Amino acid sequence: MARVPNDSFDAERAWLILREACSTNHVCTSGGELIRLGENAVFWLSARTVVARVGRGDARAAEAEREIKVARWLAGTSVPTVRPLEIAQPLRVGDHFVTLWESVGDEISYGTPAELASLLRQLHALEPPADVAMPRADPFRRAHRFLANATALANEDKLFIGALLDRLANRYTRLAFALRPGVVHGDANVCNVFRDRRGRPVLGDLGTVAVGPRELDLVPAALYYDRLGWHSVGEYREFADSYGFDVLDWPGYDLMADVLEVEMVTWLAQNAGQDERAGQELGNRVRTLRTGSSRALWAPFLWHQDG
Repeated sequence: MARVPNDSFDAERAWLILREACSTNHVCTSGGELIRLGENAVFWLSARTVVARVGRGDARAAEAEREIKVARWLAGTSVPTVRPLEIAQPLRVGDHFVTLWESVGDEISYGTPAELASLLRQLHALEPPADVAMPRADPFRRAHRFLANATALANEDKLFIGALLDRLANRYTRLAFALRPGVVHGDANVCNVFRDRRGRPVLGDLGTVAVGPRELDLVPAALYYDRLGWHSVGEYREFADSYGFDVLDWPGYDLMADVLEVEMVTWLAQNAGQDERAGQELGNRVRTLRTGSSRALWAPFLWHQDG
């Protein structure tokens, strides 16, 4: 069995980790195709009938186990969500965790903002499960984690972003929320809504599901419309109308949009050193954070299989 090298996390290393995990657990890795590389590396397997997610190497056993438990709980509800394979999971290789899921479709097709809102409304209506220890939602956790992995950032930029996060966190402690807290997705954007083989929207990427302020799940769509221009006026209006609450009218929106922007910068910084386009976009985003210039200059970025 080939041993996994202990170096930076990229698609090649993630594939070696996946092959070792599947070999040890007698799972077939035929037809492997990279879907995207971000916080996790995501692959299709077995003629696109299985999706594998390979996590970065910081040994988050409890989180990986909870994601599987949450997914199995959600599979018993009316919320359309991705489903894990019925095998003992997660799989572990060193400090990395691998999870395997039923593929919802043969192609990547994302849902609309209105479909995301409908899925969130259904998710937010659920009571937390009694048999799964759900974490409290922390809107800063991912940014700090991404920042620790942000090898493409200069040290002075890391210090600047770390200090910015501290200031935002201090303001967050005084924030008042309008909606009742409950189950939240934690990374609620249209890139985590996938169409199944019948064209129906399904909510995916369940590793961030938690209990906390529901407003946190509504801020991304508002930011994509309000500051980035990635959603049109009509798309955002359909999102807000479908959910039944317009987070742009909430006084805490600007603060949480600032927090999400920092998360989006640090997310990109994880892999920007491996991709010239990502490096250029990272430089653009850091400059706008420092200068306060328009975020409309930001470009959407996903590491897809077609590069």
